[in-house]
Formats: sequence, C-alpha cells, structure tokens
Amino acid sequence: MKFLACFLLPLALTAQTSAPLQFTTGQAARIVIGQPNFTAQDNNSNRLVVGAVGGIAFANDMLFVTDANRLQATPVNHRVLMYRGVSRKFPSPTDELFPTTRCPVCIGEADVVLGQDDFVKLDLLAPSSKTMRAPVGVATDGNTLVVADTDFNRVLIWNSIPQSNAMPADVVLGQPDFTRVIGNEGQQNIPTNRSFRGPQGVWIQNGRLFVADTNNNRILIWNSIPRNNFAAADVVIGQRDFNTFVTPDITKTTVEAKADNLLTPVSVTSDGTRMFVSDLGHNRVLIWNSIPRSNNQPADLVIGQPSLTEGAANNSKVCPSGEKNADGTDVILPRCEASLEFPRFALSDGKFLFVADGGNDRVLVFNQVPTQNGVKADSVLGQIGTRVNLISDSADPRGIASSGAVRTPQALAFDGRNLYVTDPFNRRIMVFTMGERKIPNSGVRNSASREIFAVGAISFAGEVKENQEPVIKIGEKEYKYKVKKDEKFSTLITNLVNLINAGAGDPLVLATPNLVRNAVILSARQAGAIGDTVPITTSLAGTDTTLVLSTSGATLAGGKDAALIAPGTIVSLFGENLSEVTAGAPADAKELPLEIGGVQVYFDGIRSPLYSVSPTEVRAQVPWEVLDTESVNAWVRTRKANGEVSVTTAVAVPIVRQNPGIFALEGAEEPRPGMVFHGSPNAVGTVSIDGSERVGDVATITIEDRAYTYTVATGDTLDTVQQRLIAQIDDRDPRVEAGKASAFRRIRLRARVPGPDGNGIRYSASSREGDQVIMTATTGQLCCANSGPVTEENPALPGENIIVLATGLGLVKDGNKQFQNTGKAYDGPELNDPFEFVSSLAAGKTANVLSAGMKPGTVGVFEVVLELNSDIPTDPRTQLTIAQDVFVSNIVTFPVFNPNQTN
Repeated sequence: MKFLACFLLPLALTAQTSAPLQFTTGQAARIVIGQPNFTAQDNNSNRLVVGAVGGIAFANDMLFVTDANRLQATPVNHRVLMYRGVSRKFPSPTDELFPTTRCPVCIGEADVVLGQDDFVKLDLLAPSSKTMRAPVGVATDGNTLVVADTDFNRVLIWNSIPQSNAMPADVVLGQPDFTRVIGNEGQQNIPTNRSFRGPQGVWIQNGRLFVADTNNNRILIWNSIPRNNFAAADVVIGQRDFNTFVTPDITKTTVEAKADNLLTPVSVTSDGTRMFVSDLGHNRVLIWNSIPRSNNQPADLVIGQPSLTEGAANNSKVCPSGEKNADGTDVILPRCEASLEFPRFALSDGKFLFVADGGNDRVLVFNQVPTQNGVKADSVLGQIGTRVNLISDSADPRGIASSGAVRTPQALAFDGRNLYVTDPFNRRIMVFTMGERKIPNSGVRNSASREIFAVGAISFAGEVKENQEPVIKIGEKEYKYKVKKDEKFSTLITNLVNLINAGAGDPLVLATPNLVRNAVILSARQAGAIGDTVPITTSLAGTDTTLVLSTSGATLAGGKDAALIAPGTIVSLFGENLSEVTAGAPADAKELPLEIGGVQVYFDGIRSPLYSVSPTEVRAQVPWEVLDTESVNAWVRTRKANGEVSVTTAVAVPIVRQNPGIFALEGAEEPRPGMVFHGSPNAVGTVSIDGSERVGDVATITIEDRAYTYTVATGDTLDTVQQRLIAQIDDRDPRVEAGKASAFRRIRLRARVPGPDGNGIRYSASSREGDQVIMTATTGQLCCANSGPVTEENPALPGENIIVLATGLGLVKDGNKQFQNTGKAYDGPELNDPFEFVSSLAAGKTANVLSAGMKPGTVGVFEVVLELNSDIPTDPRTQLTIAQDVFVSNIVTFPVFNPNQTN
C-alpha cells in the first residue's frame, strides 16, 4: 500500500488533556441486550431474545427486566427476566475486547425467568403466585423484588431475590389473594387504600414501597414493605384521600394540572431524599423535595412545564428560540430540551436526573437535579445527530432501529456509569455509557470523501462589453458587477469571484474561478444534502444581451452524506485527544495491526484494523462482518503511556451496502484534486458487445487491415462470443493483445509495445445489418500510452483510460467474499466487480467504467478504471464522480487537455 502511505498517515498534532466522563447528546448505546445486533428486531423471544420490554431495575450487580408493556408493542411475553453478575456478563467500558462472536456488545443471556415455567414458554396463564399478566414495572433494592403486575391489578413481592425459574411471589398487594383479580371495590368502582387499577410503576427506597396506581391517578406509599397480602397503604399522593373516584372512561376525564393532582402517572422513583413521578397525562415530571408523609402533599417542582398548573404536550413556553420570524413574531420550536410528551420514567441517583421522554423518542439527561421549573436538559440520548434532530419526529433519520435511537423509551436503570433504557418497539434494552466526549456524532466518515459538498456553476458566453451588468443571485443575496473598459472574460470572472468571497464571504457558498471554461464554480459551505437547497440564478441588467450567463441548475447539486458507511470502507474517526502519538501501519503491510500506539478502534465490539493514528484522526477499516446490520456503534480505546485507559463515548455509524468515496489530495479546497493516474503505459482501446446472441450472427473486430470474425453457434452466449474474439486477437494479431474488461461485456485492446508507438493503431467493430449482437468501438484508434499521476504538466486526454482510487464500494461478485477478509490485503482475482453497478461522470459526460474492483495487495482500496469520453473538453479542474445506486461519491478534479479543441 505504498501508493497510499502518505495519505494514510495523518499530520501530527498536539494531544489534549483528558475529557470528563459524561453523557453527550446524540451518542450511541455501547451495548444492546436482547437482540443479535442493533437493527435486528427478532420477535422469537427466548433466553437471549426479548420481546417488547417495559420495566427495568438494577441493584447488587443484578438486572431485572419486565418483558411486557401497555403500549401495544409486541410481543408481550408476561414474564420478568433476571440477569445475574452484570459486571462479569457485560464488558466494562474500558475492557480490551477479544471477539469470539459477530457482535461482542450484543449480549444478554438471562439467568432466571419469572411468570413462565421456562424461557421457551410464553403462555397467557390464569392468576397465581407464579404467573403474571402484562407486568410493566419492576423494582429492587437488591434484597426484595417487586413487580407491578398491571393487567391483574396487583403488585407482587418476593421477600428475597428468586434463584430459580417460576418461583412464586411471597406477597400480593391489591388483591385478597393470588387467584383473584378485582379492580376497585364495589359497584361504584371506588378505590381504597388496598386497591389498584392498572398499576404500572413500583419503587423501593429505604424500606418504603411506592406504587404508581396509574388508572386511579395516584401514588400509594407504604412506610414499610408489606409482609401480608392485601396490606393497606399509608399515604396517597395525587388525590385528596384514598377513596376519590376516578372515571374509567378517559374520554370523560377533565383533570386540570395542579401541584397536587395527577393524570395517569406511570412511574414513581426516589433518590432517598426526593420523589419523582412521571405524570403521563399532564406531560410532566413532578418533583417532591422530600418524601411525602401526608396525603395529597403537593409537588415542589415540575419538569416539562413552565409551572405546576400547565400540562400541554411539548409546551412551547419552555422552548424560547431567541429567533424572530420575518414579521417580527417569535419563532416557536415544536419541541426542545426542556419539553416533554408523555414522559414514562424519571430516575435520579441524587446527582443526575434521567427522564424517559416516551412521546419524543428520547431520554433527557440533567447533570444535576433541577431546582427550578421547566429547565432544559444538559444532553439528549436516543436521538441521532444535532439540534435538528432534537426538534424532529424521527429518532433515526432513516426510520430504523439503530445504535443511537430509541422508540418510546419505557423505563430506566443506572449503575453509576451505564444507563439502561428499555426500548419496547425495537424489542431490546439499550445501554448508554458515560465516556470522554472526543468524537462528534458524525465523526466517523469515509476517509476518501470525508465531506461531500454540493456544487454549481455560472457559465459565461457571448461577448463582454463595457458597462454590462451581470447579476448573480445566491439564496437571497445578489452580486452585481459593472464591466469595465477592455475587460475580458478572465478578469470579469475573477472580479465576480472576488465580489462573492469579499470579507467573510457569501454565507452559503465559496466561489472559485475556472478561466478555461469561462465559469464561476460555487461550492456549498455546508456539506451534505442541505447544500442541494442553495438556489442560484443569473440575470443581466440593461438591454445589452450579448453577454450570456447560464447556471448549471436551479440549485447547487451533489451534496451527499459521507457518514453513511459501507462494510470494508476505510474510515476516518475525527476527534480530539484520540492518541498520544502519530504513527501508521507499515506501508507494505499485508495485514493491518489491531493496535497502533496504544489505540484500538471498535465497531460493535469488533476490533478494527488500523492504518494510522494521531491525536485528531484515526484511520481504520470497518469490518466486513457488519454486512448483517444497518447500524453499528464505534468507539476508540486509548492506553496512555502512564497506563491510564480512556474510552470515548460510543457514536452511531449508519451502515449501507455501498457508498463510494474517491481518494483526493489533502487541502481545504473543494472539490479537491483527485488521486487520478494514467491508465496504461501501452495504448488502449475498447470494444463493447451488447444486444443478444442468435445463431448465425457474425461479430467482427478489425485492427488496421486484419479482421477477426466469430459466427454465433448453438449454445453460445455473449460471454462466449467475447471469449472467442479475445482468443483470436491474442493468438494472431502482431501489434495488439486483447483482454476482458470486468465491467459489462467489453474487450480491452492493448498495444503490444509500450509507449507512443502504439498510439494511433486503428480499430473498429461491426456486425451485419439485422444481427442481434451489437458491436461498438468506443474510439477509432488506440491511444494515450502514459503512466504516473495525472497532473497539469501531464494531463489526461480524450478517450484515455484513467485510474481513480476509491473505497466504500461494498462486496465484490463472483464468490470472492472469501478474499475480502477484514484487515487483510485482497488476494483474489484481479478482475472483480462490486455487486452494485458503478457509473461515472467526468465533465458532465459519461465515462465508461471498464473495471471497479478491489485492488490486489491492498486493504479496503478499490481501483476504478475509466475510459474518458472522446470529446471531453480541456479543463484543468475537470470534475469527476463515481456512483452506485443512489450513492454518489465526493467530487474530485483532474486536468484534461483536448488537442482538437478550439477556443
């Protein structure tokens, strides 16, 4: 890989000090429990696979999960799963991983199941001390286990932690015994201090038991954990007394938010000092600064609302944007870091406060428990990306389960560093881990393309005359220039570029001149598809129309996302303080190291082969093994010289089948000059074979005065026609040899002698009129023997074969997956092509793709051989892209000289 050695070794930059451990907006989960990868949604529940999970609790290195919900997410498995020895079962954040499975961080083999006889049975059973119906909530202090058995209107208590499957509960609350199911007492449906109606939340704290009696709009508190069935509660919160009637018909409910009432509370928790209630119907979390000891004690604070008397979903009053509309009115945000919609859980360890904001598909993280109403969270989990996603309706822009997104998070547990989030609609538990904020959310990018900017062009033609006033409008800004005496196209274009870039420059684009093409090139300042929305128009003031201005389109075009990554891609992880050293793998390495300078990179827990490391950039190969998913996580583990180990917060990496990037030279200029090479030291030409085969058709290739003909016989295909013609030419022609191009059915003709002596050898291709086989010569003569990089001193020529180096083209065909081993140099057939067809444009004209396979002897590098159009114009900054399906590469430039062009 010596040809890429300079590229793959980043610049040395000074390392920075360690960052604090924290949760960060948009970070990915580090671990997924209950599914084989982050995008799987297997509904075949068993010991390893969970259903639509609801409640979760952690204590004494044990994790408890209720495999049920009341959200209509499926499947509902009516069971509670217990995971012992979590610190041993799940890898810690700083562990060095040695993968033995496809996804070492996709784990979770339960040890005990309650509510069912074993991990296979998922039966709907009658009430007993061993069965459950939609258990939604669970709590434990490490000694006692409590479950909200929601549909049986009861709470089950185990006086000690169960050690085997289907162990019966010791105590039942809400029912006289284990076999009866009644709601509130009496015909009038009046609640009591013993009854429940659909309880969804439970909590144990300092010997007290708390229950969210959801459909009775109240919280019940027992000052000591009951030891007898049907025990009466001591305190009620949310109602004036234990017997306040609540209509079962929610359409008739008109409960206005107050400090002392609740509407469908779904969880209650405590940090030992305060009590937190998720008041679902009022879109708020209520905080009591001390544990209530008397009935109907009002809350002290509210999250999600500006006051204790408001309950609107995503209340805009807590979301001031600070921006104004054109008419001077305030910009109203549909949601923000302070608003809530149907919050389902609130949890605090006394320092942090976490809120499962179910209706907004996210978890809000407050770095300290708020002391004022309606404050903003410090970070947001479960939403991928930046602030745009905080106010959008989609957790993942592609609408899939991913390593960074959750859908209606139901419950939370925290062990001091890891936050466990139940994600019922994705049938999994996500584990978000505090780490050092070193890599931005979109910091994993195709190393070749990095950023893909939209571009456009303003072309000038006609005649330049004094006092003409060309106008270029970019977005809402107009740039008008008055032509001076004796001005030419070159000075006009240069002056317009200077006008657009003056001062801080246009906010939307950067302008550069192309004096050969008489054009102003506009590149979006912001990468990605947003650049495609930048409108460009031209006009000419006055009546003189001899100067003609035209645009490449109504808007810039070509902005794409280089953070969508294909398996096998060479990627760059950009960040800060990623390494204490700058170092790289040996240039001739046939197998890349898994660690350089104490740095390791993990994708889904798979250690990634490394090309180079530096404090601000690590280059690695995404494992081919992640072909089975649409999202992985990534993090960097760094072992420092003093022995300290630091780990970045995980970031989500969206996975696609292919997303090509072309390697380019370093520099801030966009588009950047590509790593483009002359294709052959021998003159070359191409013949295409198309149509279909029919017995008796005649295919002919003529080289100078020598004709090579093949008549289609029974059993022939276009492939065999190609093979027969190649064999004839290769065996008999004195000046030209023939070979197969891997893309399409093309024959590559190549002069037998290198250098310019082979240039100009005439060739043609034909078939008879009416034949179904179609023979086409792309040029009339062999041309362009050349080698080395394409430069302005040695430009490419029309019809020439050129080579571009790329990455991210995905798996290759013809059974060559065996040769695509992560971190190992490709040693398969030289002719190989990706599964997805590759196309190319150079100067807006089709460039024939002759091959686009993995380059033998390299890791993750593709060699794309292109035949330039025969009438491509002279341009020292010819723009080039390659594409697969809807994925278009970054734009690179290279110089072309057309000797037949006249200006």
